[in-house]
Amino acid sequence: MSTTVAEPLRGRALAVRIWKYSIRRVVAPVCVFVPLAYFFPKIALLYALCGAYDVSRNSGLSLSTVRRYFTGNGVPTWLLSPFNSLLDLLSLPYVNKGVYQLADLPPAYQDEVRRLIAAAQESNLVGQLEEAAKQFPRTMVFFRWYGVDMPSFLNVPAFHQPWQYIQTIGVSVFNKKVSTSKHFGSLRASLRILYNLNDMTDDSAYIVVGDKTNYWRDNKLFIFDDTLLHQSFNETEQTRYCLFVDIVRPSPVPGVMRFVISGVRMLTSSFKFIYYQNWKLIEG
Repeated sequence: MSTTVAEPLRGRALAVRIWKYSIRRVVAPVCVFVPLAYFFPKIALLYALCGAYDVSRNSGLSLSTVRRYFTGNGVPTWLLSPFNSLLDLLSLPYVNKGVYQLADLPPAYQDEVRRLIAAAQESNLVGQLEEAAKQFPRTMVFFRWYGVDMPSFLNVPAFHQPWQYIQTIGVSVFNKKVSTSKHFGSLRASLRILYNLNDMTDDSAYIVVGDKTNYWRDNKLFIFDDTLLHQSFNETEQTRYCLFVDIVRPSPVPGVMRFVISGVRMLTSSFKFIYYQNWKLIEG
């Protein structure tokens, strides 16, 4: 998806856009949530409380974020908010920081992250992916998917060692002048780790999570809770190659987190293309 600015709509086109927006953002939610609140008030109250807690975790909270969470692409995250709230409780005393430094993770986690980054740096992933990815705006290749090794056209044996905490290993490639829309992840059983593999030369390649911005030229490693609203940008004239990793969320009961992650794998392994419908997903 490009961030090119479109011409402003006028006349009939503007009226149609407003009508579609009203149906999607106002009429449809009202038709769903009002009957739910009437017939199942306790469930509606639970979702109101969990949703309010969940969306309030976004730093720099704005009306736009609230609208997007409750009536936009954050609705799946809202639907899972009671479950995510339970995962937050099960993670204590490891409080969710939203955005992390490597030192915030337990020592064993830090060791795995460092070993993975070293393996990626030694594997010339940029060189191996350059030809396959250059014709697509966004490309994704996976070596490990929620705890299970995946076949890949790239040979990186080090990625297939028995990791204890790392669950997903992939590489996301943004071609020049390509960005994502603002979006939320769904589940908080894992944390997202991104590591930029190539050297960016200016500040036009970055990721925004709430009111925090990380520029890949300055900091190659970025760790965050992806159920927070986030958006990635590459407005440079370079292709951006980023290690894409999910790691088990620190918790006194890591087995529960792994169980949830295994459930996600079973539910999504046959239709990853839905999650990455705006990407070219290279498999096999």
